[in-house]
Amino acid sequence: MGVAQLNKEIAMSLNVVVNGESRVVDPGTKAWQLFSETPDVIAARIDGELRDLATDLADGQSIEPVDIASPDGLDILRHSTAHVMAQAVQELFPQAKLGIGPPITDGFYYDFDVPEPFVPEDLEKIETRMRKIVKEGQKFSRREIDDDAARAELADEPYKLELIGLKSSAGDAAEGASVEVGDGGLSIYDNLKRDGSLAWKDLCRGPHLPTTKRIPAFKLMRSAAAYWRGNEKNKQLQRVYGTAWPSKEALEEHLHRIEEAQRRDHRRLGTELDLYSFPDEIGSGLPVFHPKGGVIKREMEDYVRRRHIEEGFEYVGTPHVSREELFYTSGHLPYYGENMFPPLDLDGQPYRLKAMNCPMHNLIFRSRQRSYRELPLRLFEFGHVYRNEKSGVIHGLTRVRGFAQDDSHSYVTPEQAPDEVAHLLNFMLSLLRDFGMDDYYLELSTRDDRKDKFIGSDEEWAVATKVLADVAAATGVEVVPDPGGAAYYGPKISVQARDAIGRTWQMGTVQYDFNMPSAERFNLEYIAPDGSRQQPVMIHSAKFGSIERFMGVLVEHYAGAFPPWLAPVQAVGIPVAERHTEHLRALGERLRAAGIRFELDESDERMQKKIRNAQTQKVPFMLLAGDNDVEGGAVSFRFRSGEQENGVPLDDAVARIVAAVESRTQV
Repeated sequence: MGVAQLNKEIAMSLNVVVNGESRVVDPGTKAWQLFSETPDVIAARIDGELRDLATDLADGQSIEPVDIASPDGLDILRHSTAHVMAQAVQELFPQAKLGIGPPITDGFYYDFDVPEPFVPEDLEKIETRMRKIVKEGQKFSRREIDDDAARAELADEPYKLELIGLKSSAGDAAEGASVEVGDGGLSIYDNLKRDGSLAWKDLCRGPHLPTTKRIPAFKLMRSAAAYWRGNEKNKQLQRVYGTAWPSKEALEEHLHRIEEAQRRDHRRLGTELDLYSFPDEIGSGLPVFHPKGGVIKREMEDYVRRRHIEEGFEYVGTPHVSREELFYTSGHLPYYGENMFPPLDLDGQPYRLKAMNCPMHNLIFRSRQRSYRELPLRLFEFGHVYRNEKSGVIHGLTRVRGFAQDDSHSYVTPEQAPDEVAHLLNFMLSLLRDFGMDDYYLELSTRDDRKDKFIGSDEEWAVATKVLADVAAATGVEVVPDPGGAAYYGPKISVQARDAIGRTWQMGTVQYDFNMPSAERFNLEYIAPDGSRQQPVMIHSAKFGSIERFMGVLVEHYAGAFPPWLAPVQAVGIPVAERHTEHLRALGERLRAAGIRFELDESDERMQKKIRNAQTQKVPFMLLAGDNDVEGGAVSFRFRSGEQENGVPLDDAVARIVAAVESRTQV
């Protein structure tokens, strides 16, 4: 080869960066060729954008592999599987029209307009056809297309035509629509058979797996009705949910987690354990607590009330309704109004059910002149608030329309703010640990560029965000960013706790507020040491978040088997025969005198049935008594685990139960 030819080839070569390392590749090289020896790579991030492995590389690009088990890889796997499902549906039900099919947490869905709702037998047929498509190894092939050509190709798909019309209307499309149309030009993905013929196509931004054979494991879960674009004024479509995973083992683990979650479902356990209910006569999202649930609720409230007082808070109380004007002052109606109930007409004036307690706490602060010597001023109440949640998101105790917040507001000088945030955060984490939830991370929610969603200057937001970020980092707990998730009045830290089976729940929050105290809103002031009037910083905090939601999480975390201190019934007496009843009744009186919640089972059931009943009700301690126990002044201890210890002296029995309750440990 001559020097001129060599120089020509060098000049034609592409210089790229692969995983931070410079590489020289030939023109026409595709992304997949860089990772051909890494079978788990299913896409590439090229200059920061997710792209198909079939993408041609260009000079100067930076390329990173996307593993199928990564968050991005899972989304691509699941969205590709959604396409396979949609293809199977249209092959089996040719009249079906396509909606949208995005990846979601742990799975995917696709919406269809079909003449009749899907039944379980239909899902079985769809899944069988999907396996056939996967086995065929159809290729996902992307091609760009202009709007008019897309309309012509998809003339029989009315919902796709609507999405094409919406692609320039930012924020107007439904969840998942961006997966279909993207932010720029349009593209269509063809599913090509091995001979190159077209099997199916869909409007989609991508990227996708190289072929359907790269789908390792999937399962269709259920179907449900869903309004097009989430608007109840639109047509109701059929939504099919599925899940897909990088291996059969991962799929099996996921299905096991679902089974475990169903076993722990707080709605089912609430009925079985007679804790609470959701009467239709009252309305959706408005629970009532039965006596046993009331015990748990009271224990939670007593505990957190005492802890707040120990942490320097003063207990206050505010009404459930207020004149509407108050919520304009606070900013809730302009920025949070869709979550508030419509106004009530009282004496010709509009009133509102409160969605937050903070406006009323501000009025307490403003009720008289305040000095810097009073700060931090910490106000706390169990404030009952009401949120106008859509019916589709209401879920047991974890998403309701009426709930009690353990709500506090700290009024501090700007200099005191970092220490107060740290104080509140440590308080919140200690509370979680006391309730047996010690696996958590922090989420730092900050402002984004949407000026219509947030109030306050850039400088104020920068100061507030830095305070929260520094305090969160100092805890040593993992901190995860949440851009755009701040409240309209300031940034926040939320505690995300993992339960016994690894699910994450948002618990309490700490929020930094420089807006509500301002002169434009509540005009809160304190007299500084130099005699000047200064504006305090207001820090919102809810430790449980809401009593109802926290209880729902606890029911699922413990699968209804509460630690003794929280259990509605802490001990039950079970006589072997009727003649042993008085022995247990006397023991019960001693336990009740010691503050233990004791019940004596005097039913006509056989002893073994009484034991099963107590185990079903998840009572921590079963105290059995027969002839030997009566003669020896003892009882037989039986635990929820099924273990039993015979001949425990009565004094020891009382002491052990009292100690277990006071220790707050799980039995």
